[in-house]
Amino acid sequence: MSLIKMLPKNLFIALTLTICGPSFSQVNDKEILVGTVFPMTGGIATYGQESMNGINLALKKINHEGVKGHIIKLINEDNKSEAIETANAVRKLAHIDKVIAILGSVASSHTLAGAPIAQEAKVPLLTPASTNEEVTKKGDYIARTCFTDGFQGEVMAKFAKENLKKMKAAIIVEASSDYSKGLAKVFRESFTKMGGTVIAEEYSYQSGDTDFRTLLRKLSRSKPEVIFLPGYYEEAGLILNQARSMDITAPFLGTDGWDSPKLQEKAGEKGIVGNYMSSHFSAEDTDTLVSNFVKEYEAAYKQKPGAMAALGYDGIMVIADSLKRAKTLTRSDLQKAIVTTKNYKGITGNITLDKFRNAKKSAVVLETTPHGNEFKFKVSP
Repeated sequence: MSLIKMLPKNLFIALTLTICGPSFSQVNDKEILVGTVFPMTGGIATYGQESMNGINLALKKINHEGVKGHIIKLINEDNKSEAIETANAVRKLAHIDKVIAILGSVASSHTLAGAPIAQEAKVPLLTPASTNEEVTKKGDYIARTCFTDGFQGEVMAKFAKENLKKMKAAIIVEASSDYSKGLAKVFRESFTKMGGTVIAEEYSYQSGDTDFRTLLRKLSRSKPEVIFLPGYYEEAGLILNQARSMDITAPFLGTDGWDSPKLQEKAGEKGIVGNYMSSHFSAEDTDTLVSNFVKEYEAAYKQKPGAMAALGYDGIMVIADSLKRAKTLTRSDLQKAIVTTKNYKGITGNITLDKFRNAKKSAVVLETTPHGNEFKFKVSP
């Protein structure tokens, strides 16, 4: 049993802060310790694996140049695609490993579990991919380099109404996901405000479900023209597959939770066609920074990068940039540098953090095909 489990949480934190102080950082003559918390195993493992690919690619560049005469050393934790494991990992990194900052996680529910612990320990936690509005409300040591659900929910509502010319929408929600519920709320409000109609009932499922036919039969009776499905690729892919096998032809709209090569595998060739999603990045973007990143990633990993790779890359690069700008290599000075990030030119767009520590940046709309996601256009905030 670890020391963390043996001691009451509040007592452990109090003892740690008494010994270390809120500005303490594990920095020696050569290394700056940064923690990462990503799902390397479990239901959304491809997100974590791809994020770490991007992080490691960036780290080679960072450490080649150095940070104030130091290199960054990562201490990586696998949250196993679970919120409680994220909380445990953040506590370990903050109090045992005494990292100067934590990068992670991906799913909003996971980051929401870890954020209060990071805030209490006064260790900067930067999430590259958690889009739920509540994440950065956990405190001034919590920030993000991705856009929020409010933005991408509006993007997809506008796309449904103005681009697809649809007037009647249904929403399918993962009942236990803060991410899914937050996006559903924004889409409903935005689509209705633009004159569209959202079927009163929200159709819901649980993470890990595999048979959605009853839900889809019920939904099909209301004859929606478009279906908003803000979930993760495991269940979303199966829903697309089963919907098309039941001759439900309305286009499905997803968000960045769909952005994994596994979506095509789960949906199948018939299920993947004719759907759209919002995301942070497209490998087809002609921007020079993007095309150079794609070449480097393909050379290193023999495949095209997805959004999580680009987000991970940008996340660690912003931490490195903030360390260079920080007055001292302490948690408190690093926090001050992170929250004043402005016009950082990232792979996923120019990153400026607002007063709530949320990034203002563009989104892309992609069409899903059997051969991958095709870039349609970019939407600015």
